[in-house]
Amino acid sequence: MTTRTHSDSAHGSHHDTDHTNGGPDHLRHRPRRLRRTAAMRALVRETRLSPDNFIYPLFVRTGEGLRREVGSMPGVFQLSVDEAVREAAAAKSDGVPGVLLFGLPDEKDLVGSGAYDPEAPVQAAARAIKQEVPGLLVVTDVCLCEYTSHGHCGILVDDEIANDVTVDQLVRAALSHAAAGADVVAPSDMMDGRVGRIRSALDDAGFQQTAIMSYAAKYCSAFYGPFREAADSAPAFGDRRSHQMDPANVDEAIREVALDIEEGADIVMVKPALAYLDVIARVKAEFNYPTAAYHVSGEYAMLKAAARNGWIDEPRAMLETLTSIRRAGADIIITYYAREAARALA
Repeated sequence: MTTRTHSDSAHGSHHDTDHTNGGPDHLRHRPRRLRRTAAMRALVRETRLSPDNFIYPLFVRTGEGLRREVGSMPGVFQLSVDEAVREAAAAKSDGVPGVLLFGLPDEKDLVGSGAYDPEAPVQAAARAIKQEVPGLLVVTDVCLCEYTSHGHCGILVDDEIANDVTVDQLVRAALSHAAAGADVVAPSDMMDGRVGRIRSALDDAGFQQTAIMSYAAKYCSAFYGPFREAADSAPAFGDRRSHQMDPANVDEAIREVALDIEEGADIVMVKPALAYLDVIARVKAEFNYPTAAYHVSGEYAMLKAAARNGWIDEPRAMLETLTSIRRAGADIIITYYAREAARALA
């Protein structure tokens, strides 16, 4: 018969109780161990956010020395070409690898012919940036909404957007952007079949190396409001529900992405980002294809407004937001915060 000694009892008691916090000593799994210090948290971090993930949108107009702040988007400006070059160079210096160009023409017409004018702001800025800021990726938005007098994304026939004639104009615009030096053209119109037509036209014209980043799943969203001020692209009547996607749908987004990949898209995009994180995750999981997400103007403006009212810590909220988009599966994040976030991550 074994007699339990005082020392045995004490030893057993030591193993039964964690004297530090009163918890059970057999609690082997303590996840907080890996959160204890900044170095430890960084070591086990699952999602890495880097300036390499960012593309910085720029709004370009004619003129010289122009830098007009957009009222609903603090820190975002309409820029003349010379100022766009300076902003692009500053972005590259901050570590941002690319810019996305939108144009504001002097004149608009019913068919958006300014979209393929070789001297239009986007084409002029693309040439200047490629010359003055070597190594910076230049992406160009391909759509008609900034160029049509009615503000819609295509050519109207009986007050409805005619798909195929609109695609003809989009092809002309994409070719003019490629000729100006764009590395990537990004059709954002949501017309059927435009990716395949643009790919064929680029290849036939000798621009086989020009990539296509398709706005594959672009939703009809309330979060685009500030952008329409920045790009002067609000529709004069009606809305864009006939071509942009219903916010309630996700299976449809998968079909749209599949079609664009089949037609030759090199990168597919989900827009907006924050309200559609589930869509980003589905797209990445199902296709494992280069995936972009657009952190749009309204999402940016809400953070700015809350920060200006002292309601949130803007730098933390910015990085938390961008990390959530990356965590959902986006390889590329188009964001007006690109420069600021890149500096914060440096």
